[in-house]
Amino acid sequence: MDSPLPILSLAGAAVVGTAAIFPKLRARLALSRAKHRSLAGHAKMSRLVARLIPFYEFDIGDFFRSDGAPPAVAARRQDGFFRLAGLYQERFAKGRQMTLQAATRISDLQFTEAYRVPFQYSRLVREHLGTGAFMESSAGVTVTDVDGNVFYDLTGSYGVNIFGNDFYKECIARAEARAHALGPVLGPYHPVVADNVARLCGISGLDEVSFHMSGTEAVMQAVRLARYHTGRSHLVRFAGAYHGWWGDVQPGVGNPISPHETYTLAEMSERTLRVLKTRRDIACVLVNPLQALHPNANAPADSALVDSSRAGRFDRAAYSAWLKSLRQVCTERNIVLIFDEVFVGFRLAAGGAQDYFGVRADMVTYGKSLAGGLPVGVVCGRKDLMRRFREDHPVDVCFARGTFNSHPYVMTAMDEFLKRLADPAFRSIYHGLDDIWDERARRLNERLAAHDLPVRVCNLSSIWMVHYTEPSRYNWMLQYYLRLEQLALSWVGTGRLIFSLNYSDADFAQVADRFVAAAGKMKQDGWWWREDSLTNKTIRRQILSEMMTRASRSG
Repeated sequence: MDSPLPILSLAGAAVVGTAAIFPKLRARLALSRAKHRSLAGHAKMSRLVARLIPFYEFDIGDFFRSDGAPPAVAARRQDGFFRLAGLYQERFAKGRQMTLQAATRISDLQFTEAYRVPFQYSRLVREHLGTGAFMESSAGVTVTDVDGNVFYDLTGSYGVNIFGNDFYKECIARAEARAHALGPVLGPYHPVVADNVARLCGISGLDEVSFHMSGTEAVMQAVRLARYHTGRSHLVRFAGAYHGWWGDVQPGVGNPISPHETYTLAEMSERTLRVLKTRRDIACVLVNPLQALHPNANAPADSALVDSSRAGRFDRAAYSAWLKSLRQVCTERNIVLIFDEVFVGFRLAAGGAQDYFGVRADMVTYGKSLAGGLPVGVVCGRKDLMRRFREDHPVDVCFARGTFNSHPYVMTAMDEFLKRLADPAFRSIYHGLDDIWDERARRLNERLAAHDLPVRVCNLSSIWMVHYTEPSRYNWMLQYYLRLEQLALSWVGTGRLIFSLNYSDADFAQVADRFVAAAGKMKQDGWWWREDSLTNKTIRRQILSEMMTRASRSG
């Protein structure tokens, strides 16, 4: 008779193996449950979906009736579209021609011109409603293009322009004069650096500072230092948040290679907090406070505006409470909490988002406006986290340098900015700031509702987003009506409107008038027609059907 011992040994090994594997499976399940249910929370799935979506475009017949509109409505749209095209050609001729020529050799322009609207409509829009990328001057809250058209500026220079273009012109001019004696001597510091460091430590409440050439570089260095000092591998970012274009913070679409040491989790989620409490491989958590306007959603752009499901709503109390819970867990687990304030820094409050939300981070990154209009990135952090070497192991270093770090012209422009920011009289611009912008948004929404226009705005102080109240496949057309009313938008269209804080009530009244007029003309041209049966869900089904039809034909 065979001995039962080998069988018992195998059974025992199986039990031990199962016991060892079970905690790992449980941890993996907890991690999966902490991801946001959207594609923004599932990087691998978003990349797979992107590869599966086939290219197709509407010809001139289907372009105007892709939502099933009757012939009369499609004809109104077509008439409106080509009327706009004629006006664009008349008013923006020089700028459009310059842009077409430049785009043949500027890859950035090729990308932005192609992705202003959903790809199905892009070719006809580029041919007939092509925009001009060249501006000639600025003054007050306006910019003037090469054709002489004066626009109210709603671009905010991608977040740089907080206090108005004239403010930054002055900072740069005075900085150039102060830095001229030293010139572009790189390596040694201009004497003004010491003052900048003292002010930044005071603003951030942190111990040390390092200078970089962009916000992306600053975030990269903050994460590198967190990994270096914790000895852990993974960073946590939240679904939809933007932290620059480097690989570890773009795990989904947009990055050719998926990072393996990034967890993308749901923001404002108890499940995420449980993951942070239990895992041992998390070095840091990245927070972009701009996400308070649209947690777990990607940065809004009209190129993705396929229906009317885009939404945003800012709840300062709720987001503050979330950050406080996050702060507590990170402290308990020795996880480095990093606030990425490259975009919002100094826009919400003189002390930045830490001051605005009442939560202190271990490291903070700044950029955008900080250098008075010149490019810069800054990391502020605790002393123990900023050290780039180990005294007991002299060859074990966390190297980071850059040729243009601490450039004299950038540092003097930063000093000009920070001196103004420290002036109590200047800081008065923050008094009642949210109330001012909340009231402006409220009044505009009331006017839009009174005119029965299916469009609204939501805001995080002076950062606004446009959303839509009725299902439609054509909401992205609003950007072209707004530009014709001479409201300057960035390439993402109505996804993000950024006001400088020097907008007066009279300036804003002009913007509101033009916004309502543009929406009224768009409605008149039939773009917001719909049948009762048309919902956001049916629109998405239409698009899926179109894709499947295209895929079957190409197959």
